[in-house]
Amino acid sequence: MKILVINAGSSSLKYQLLDMTDESVIAKGICERIGIGGHIEGVTNEGCNFSYDIDLPNHTIAFFEVKKALTQGECKVIDSLDEIAAVGHRIVQGGATFTHSVLITEEVEKEIGELCELAPLHNPAHLQGIQGCTEAFGKDKPQVAVFDNAFHNTMPPEAYIFPIPYEYYEKYKIRRYGFHGSSHKFVSASCAQQMGKDLKDIKVITCHLGNGSSITAIKDGKVIDTSMGLTPLDGFIMGTRCGAIDPSVVTFLQMKEGWSREETCTVLNKKSGLLGVSGVSSDMRDINEACKNGNERAMLARKIIAYQIRKYIGSYVAAMDGVDAIVFTGGIGENSEKLRADICSNLSYLGIKLDEKANDEFIRGKGGKISTSESMVDIYVIPTDEELVIARDTKDIVNSLN
Repeated sequence: MKILVINAGSSSLKYQLLDMTDESVIAKGICERIGIGGHIEGVTNEGCNFSYDIDLPNHTIAFFEVKKALTQGECKVIDSLDEIAAVGHRIVQGGATFTHSVLITEEVEKEIGELCELAPLHNPAHLQGIQGCTEAFGKDKPQVAVFDNAFHNTMPPEAYIFPIPYEYYEKYKIRRYGFHGSSHKFVSASCAQQMGKDLKDIKVITCHLGNGSSITAIKDGKVIDTSMGLTPLDGFIMGTRCGAIDPSVVTFLQMKEGWSREETCTVLNKKSGLLGVSGVSSDMRDINEACKNGNERAMLARKIIAYQIRKYIGSYVAAMDGVDAIVFTGGIGENSEKLRADICSNLSYLGIKLDEKANDEFIRGKGGKISTSESMVDIYVIPTDEELVIARDTKDIVNSLN
């Protein structure tokens, strides 16, 4: 069975074609700058690469370019879309409506649309991705929605209810939802497997660190708490997002600067975080390079992210009354050995002992245990695979139809 996984962003469309007989990747790529020009690049499992600019006015046109990449030219991997059994879509916001992956119907599309105000940058793009697939495949091809927040559905009310008047939760479903669910689900299960234990028998803190970052506490196989909230803006400092700050900072700056709602969202989502503090970049690689050159604001940005991550880990140890393992994943979590070392060296009260050699080795897709045998808590680097989680859920739902 071949499954196509689609991850549509506000101006991008990532894809992976997987063979589910052995869960191998047949081809993958990305359409970028949708609506503002256009570029597509990709690679096959046999190493055939392509990259070219092309006008991509919308996600529907982008999907037809993906179709062409899969079925035509030197890098073709299938003869027609008929070889694809189903399509799995990553959907950022499922609200309280969707607590698990579902087959996409007209009603499901409508409900995803109604949640757009909770994820205005993401859900509209996801809908365009679904509609593009429908136009290319026809209505009979099964499509499955896999929701970013579904894995966090086990959070107790004391973790997801915000301390504002309860009526706003009842009227608008304002609550903590959490995101990166597919990633947290994959790496926590992988961690338990590497430990030789059942996930239901351990306490794990998973740190998905990238341009967007979140940390999740998982106890007895259930999410206890997670750092992102109503939207992916909440939590700790990220590439361009501020994370949690005093709400009065926002209202004070709106008064002083005269920001509109749109301007406020732009500053907090796109001009803050590592970029805002360092003035250098939102990319940790650039931050590290600037630190080498003595840039004090870059050094401050790196100190802030390490400090805030340690605070979240500490609070989640308290929430779960202990921890057996901590996992680092995501672009930064998998590749910034300096940040991992900084975080772990200041968690000595947990009895953590880092294997410095293993920590330095495990980057660029290489993962494994980076704590010593004497460490009281196991520390892992585990490359995430959200697309595989989406493909597995899609396969299960399609098989249930049959």
